[in-house]
Amino acid sequence: MIQMKPLEGILVLDFCQYLAGPSAALRLADLGARVIKIERPGTGDGSRHLVLEGCIADGDGLNFHTINRNKESIELNTKSPEGLAMAKRLIAQADVLIESFRPGVMAKMGLSYEEAHELNPRLVYASISGYGATSPWARKPGQDLLVQSLSGLAWLNGNADQPPMPFALSLADSYTGVHAAEGILSCLIRRESTGEGGHVEVSLLASVLDLQFEVITTYLNDGHKAPRRSEFNNAHAYLAAPYGIYETSDGYIALAMGSVPELGKIIGSAEVEAYTDQQEWFTRRDEIKRAIQRTLVHETTAHWLEALQAHDYWCSDVYTWEKLMASDAFKALDFIQDVSRVEGEHVFTTRCPITFAGEDFGPSKSAPRLGEDTRRIIEEFHLDQEEGE
Repeated sequence: MIQMKPLEGILVLDFCQYLAGPSAALRLADLGARVIKIERPGTGDGSRHLVLEGCIADGDGLNFHTINRNKESIELNTKSPEGLAMAKRLIAQADVLIESFRPGVMAKMGLSYEEAHELNPRLVYASISGYGATSPWARKPGQDLLVQSLSGLAWLNGNADQPPMPFALSLADSYTGVHAAEGILSCLIRRESTGEGGHVEVSLLASVLDLQFEVITTYLNDGHKAPRRSEFNNAHAYLAAPYGIYETSDGYIALAMGSVPELGKIIGSAEVEAYTDQQEWFTRRDEIKRAIQRTLVHETTAHWLEALQAHDYWCSDVYTWEKLMASDAFKALDFIQDVSRVEGEHVFTTRCPITFAGEDFGPSKSAPRLGEDTRRIIEEFHLDQEEGE
């Protein structure tokens, strides 16, 4: 028996574009909330036109289909008196509003938190910015690569002789979306006691700093020493050998934390086994890693996995997506769904990672075409009625 979704009955207004805000709204939609995207007439969410590797489906970029499934779309020109009035009537009936404009833009529209709170004191209003509303960087573009670069994150990746290296995905946006969803859900819970909503504020910069909490904590309590990336096989700037990914005769193997002498004994390397001083596992990290590599490259990944796993040494194969998706572990997750909105066309993407009692809630509704729900939403929420009617 499929359970009731936990957020059924919650109405969310998504005033966002691209990834951070829409990903927060997506998670709420996955959990049962009704999410209405408020989009600019004619153009809509900019991610409709953001195309990754030329992939488009039914006129929209694949990323838009992924991040906006389970939502509805209304075109509203909030710069016009009529459109603004409609937006305000919708806000008066909503539970959550999420916006990701630069600080001050919503206020310029007449839809600031204070104005929205006056319309609807129970509203949970979430603001997502690049650097925080009061930051001296508030006017900078809040873009993922720029925030990764400004946050220090890029100095943790790659080998020591390489330039700063960002993560090859929109990590800042995605992590900020998670924080926004957490804040919104917390505020909704508090509303049950107080009867009032509140203003949730998150920023890409704060979220990426939070992502780095363990290494920033080390930096703050270790004499402000800059992170030291390994010269060879860097995987974590603050962890000792053997931590990293190593080449084998037919692929790669990942080694996590563990005793270096024990590793040397398992792989049959007297050179590695001789590093008995645990302090040296960090101070001589690169030469230890090179010594490990000199041995591992002579046998297959399967050979080393069998030897290491027999001693409960933490290790794993390094899969491609193709190999992962062919595995029983991936198949057991049942993690892929088709969200195409055109018969005969396929748009495959991931599903919500959250289940309840082992159940998910079935396939997602396809992402909406621009404004496809406009008329129905106007009629349902009486958005075109004048005050007092």
